[in-house]
Amino acid sequence: MGILNATPDSFSDGGKFNSTEKAINHALEMLQDGADIIDVGGESTRPGADAVPADEEIARVVPIIKALRQQSNVCISIDTSKPDVMRAAVQAGANLVNDVNGLREPGALGVCAELGVPVCVMHMQGQPRTMQEAPRYEDIIAEVKSYLLQRINECVAAGIKRENIIIDPGFGFGKSLQHNLQLLKHLHEFESLGAPILVGLSRKSMLGAILGSPVEQRLHASVAAAVLAWTKGAKIFRVHDVKPTVDALKVCVAVQTLSD
Repeated sequence: MGILNATPDSFSDGGKFNSTEKAINHALEMLQDGADIIDVGGESTRPGADAVPADEEIARVVPIIKALRQQSNVCISIDTSKPDVMRAAVQAGANLVNDVNGLREPGALGVCAELGVPVCVMHMQGQPRTMQEAPRYEDIIAEVKSYLLQRINECVAAGIKRENIIIDPGFGFGKSLQHNLQLLKHLHEFESLGAPILVGLSRKSMLGAILGSPVEQRLHASVAAAVLAWTKGAKIFRVHDVKPTVDALKVCVAVQTLSD
């Protein structure tokens, strides 16, 4: 899943692709590099980011989705928590709703059930603006699993097909470095929930905390984290650097599929 941020303030690439032409060129480059999904977002979810009204978010993402759909049949994901944006994006050609808020906004469950598209529900403690101030857990694995199971059940109750649900433990969303490392170490435990696991580790601050490196110097750590997540059962990898990640995972798959 290649990240396409149509935002001026995302933590890693804010402002780089906030024109339709630049965004499409970057999306096509990611496809050439091996991306299976393009994840289009119009609102930054980094800590402290400003909220964006739904109409402005729609104005940022819909032209990109329409233009990309005209040039490719790739799976397009809309990264949003707002039901109005979900609807507009799917009507424009998006195939998947990726929601950091786990479809908790009023109306989000109903809209996704009506649209009939797959969804990714993520765990987040708190809200993006304040989530990193003082995250606390008694048992992070048990609490995140419980939350995701609850969201799966509520999705199904709302009419979303069970096979259309993807889960994301939410690395970096209301979690300290130790919380994130625990999640990665025990990621395989989430397989018991019976849904594909998506991970977003690319260039995250947890990697910066380990390395002492700025965001633009976290490529190797991001690839290492993706490989580790693959060994723990992750199936979808949301990344900025598509080709290096694809190359690394191809090696993993080649070894796994080797016949004895």
